[in-house]
Amino acid sequence: MALTELDRQARDLFVQWCRAEGCSVRIDAIGNIFARRPGLRDDLPAIATGSHIDTQPTGGKFDGNYGVMAGLEVIRTLNHHGVRTEAPIEVCVWTNEEGSRFVPVMMGSGVYCGDFTLEHALSRADHDGVTVAEALATIGYAGPAPASVGSGAPRFGAYFEAHIEQGPVLEDAGIVIGAVTGALGQRWYDVSVSGMESHAGPTPMKLRKDALYAATHLMQQVVDIALARQPHGRGTVGCVHVHPNSRNVIPGRVDFTVDFRHADDAGLLDMDAALRQAAAELQRNFPVGVTLEQVVYYPPAAFDPVLVDAIRHGAERAGCDCLDIVSGAGHDAVYVARTAPTAMIFVPCKDGISHNEVEDADPAHLEAGAKVLLHAMLERAGTASCESGHPAPR
Repeated sequence: MALTELDRQARDLFVQWCRAEGCSVRIDAIGNIFARRPGLRDDLPAIATGSHIDTQPTGGKFDGNYGVMAGLEVIRTLNHHGVRTEAPIEVCVWTNEEGSRFVPVMMGSGVYCGDFTLEHALSRADHDGVTVAEALATIGYAGPAPASVGSGAPRFGAYFEAHIEQGPVLEDAGIVIGAVTGALGQRWYDVSVSGMESHAGPTPMKLRKDALYAATHLMQQVVDIALARQPHGRGTVGCVHVHPNSRNVIPGRVDFTVDFRHADDAGLLDMDAALRQAAAELQRNFPVGVTLEQVVYYPPAAFDPVLVDAIRHGAERAGCDCLDIVSGAGHDAVYVARTAPTAMIFVPCKDGISHNEVEDADPAHLEAGAKVLLHAMLERAGTASCESGHPAPR
């Protein structure tokens, strides 16, 4: 979990490994870590990669960590082969991507791009009342460097993020590399349907104001709205609270969440309009009230076409099949894309399962993703020289 003692140990180990490879290490005020391998021209913006190392309460070990380790493997490979790049290379560890201890999610990269302020992020508290500022100080990762591009943090010349897919598309297609062209936009809602709780026995069916019965109609429409907007529409009801939640009481109120996603903003707005229309119709057709509040909005992110091409070229050089794919989940790359050219590399994960202790990936696929990352980064960073007697990396 983010900013815990175990997170400190993991951060310390990463820093130790990077310094052993000759990298300098910069830590910013929100705890983001940047390990820098110098280039022949250190005045050029760095070609960067990375992800996060915090996890969910129940795992898993590849989500985020793979992207950080793949970046470290790129540096180790360049060192092993004596390759000097024109531009410097950086590997990033972004703070609190998961948002499972502190909200908002993707905190470190969100501060970096200026989506929310450093002060706001540092003031967020966990369930025990511990703030981000206090947790950073406790583990020793409240760094001195500027945390946002607006306050002087350097921009990247390009940013690549390698990641397990966290879904089943690549595995189902039998393809090893996903060239991620963008990420779905998201709109989240809190919905409340109110009726009247009353005794389940004496109250006739036709005189009931059953909030749960009405709410289930709207929940099904959430899924139907997404099904009507394929291939990129997503609609999920993930959390439901029934009041008073008693066996022999007709439910008087139901609170639930809605998660809508789509690849373009017009599609997302269309889903929003359909949901609001469905909520209005519910109130006309059932003796209930409905409140609908949008609580999160992330616009769709289109990744840089030149960098996506570099990933395709990298897959070709590595001898891997490649599929254009859209990310259904949020990643640090979505925020970084607001400040620099950005793209992502996906590799399959077993059965498409993530955020789970059984999360797994084939070592051969992980190796392939790291090779593609190496080639894509070299295409952007440029090879200045390679020591004689060392074959060029393949």
